[in-house]
Amino acid sequence: MGGDHGPSVTVPAVLDFLTTEARVSVILVGLKAPLEAVLLAHPGYKGVAARVSIQEASQLVTMEESPASALKNKKDSSLRVAINLVHQGKADCCVSAGNTGALMATARFVLKMMPGIERPAIATTMPSIRGPVYVLDLGANVDCAPEHLLQFGVMGSILATSSTCPRPRVGLLNIGHEAIKGNETIKRTAELLQTAPIHFHGNVEGNDIYKGTVDVVVCDGFVGNVVLKTSEGLAWMLGQMIRQEFNRSLWTRLAGLVALPVLNRFKRQVDHRRYNGASLLGLKGLVVKSHGGADAYAFRHALHYAVEEVRSDVLGRIQQAVQQHEVLTA
Repeated sequence: MGGDHGPSVTVPAVLDFLTTEARVSVILVGLKAPLEAVLLAHPGYKGVAARVSIQEASQLVTMEESPASALKNKKDSSLRVAINLVHQGKADCCVSAGNTGALMATARFVLKMMPGIERPAIATTMPSIRGPVYVLDLGANVDCAPEHLLQFGVMGSILATSSTCPRPRVGLLNIGHEAIKGNETIKRTAELLQTAPIHFHGNVEGNDIYKGTVDVVVCDGFVGNVVLKTSEGLAWMLGQMIRQEFNRSLWTRLAGLVALPVLNRFKRQVDHRRYNGASLLGLKGLVVKSHGGADAYAFRHALHYAVEEVRSDVLGRIQQAVQQHEVLTA
């Protein structure tokens, strides 16, 4: 029910998603009448109806509502009910485009933190010349101690581990590569990451994200959120500038037609909608946050992202890493 568009975006995204994921079922949580109306009006509903169900919730959390208000006054909100389904084992993951603060607060209250992890982190992928790069934290924690950043590094490494990337390189975002640069928190974090059960590359700068220097970039939530929003703005600006240049004259428009296949490929590569879906790491359950302004294409990517987290057992692997290495909670 959340986000800027609600069921008009999330429900069609779910139905399209289910046509590509034959072994997945989805529980739609929210007000029954608007959910049913969109379902029945969609031409693809009949083909996947057996794998779609509705869990009714009587309340909604608005995008402007405070996390404290949502926790106290909205115990039957769609957001709370969806997270309860994960807590009860009735769902493997919760995906929401709703209020980020309320989602984080509710998830932390209901699911609780993993033993050994003190704070949750928001993690997602960003594009680079070498493929997606995981960045965390993206806004859950404005101020972080070195121990928190250490835990983010380990969780990010596990999230990035795959058959094509068995030993992800982890970098610490800093104002320079040299060990003497940065504040005391960053310097201490680098020392801790060197002892962690990960492939720590060392310090990286902002431009290293787009160069693909590492597979995981660790930072506090203040810096991470600025990086994310700046990147989205840059991608939008580049698209607008390219469009303006090709529309300057008849000749540039003709040149644009010739270059259209290349331009379309470039657009797909930098399209932030393809990277929609951020993990709330460190909880005793899987929660994925979609961008509030996501369209159906973007929300569908968040659903695929959630399925990959379940299939790769992110929860189990993070817990195993914490149990095996006491350094994380020292």
